[in-house]
Amino acid sequence: MKQKEFFHNIDDLDTGIKRVLGEGISTRIFCGQQAMLSVVTIEPNAKGQIHAHPQEQWGFLVEGSGIRIQGGEEIVIKKGDFWQTPGGVDHGIIGGPNGAKVLDVFSPPRDEYKTSGSGFGIN
Repeated sequence: MKQKEFFHNIDDLDTGIKRVLGEGISTRIFCGQQAMLSVVTIEPNAKGQIHAHPQEQWGFLVEGSGIRIQGGEEIVIKKGDFWQTPGGVDHGIIGGPNGAKVLDVFSPPRDEYKTSGSGFGIN
């Protein structure tokens, strides 16, 4: 197995499993055996659906700003902030005035994110 297949670039829009999560929110997903990365692009002021899933999730704000809604609280986030969302906790995000780019890490991987499509893959 060639090792190059395990290397990616956050700005290469042609890579990853693509999903449209909602109006103005899209992602590219990279799945491993024990964890999954999701590079989420959020347009200015776009609002993500409040949802929960059993997987633990970590988020890192790579670019922009926004509001992280988690457990009923609204927390202003800026570039460089990162957060943990335990499994089962309601959460969502609102993009800032210039949008945002978030790197999410899920463990274990979310089965519903292993294929392209749309939505958060929740009931």
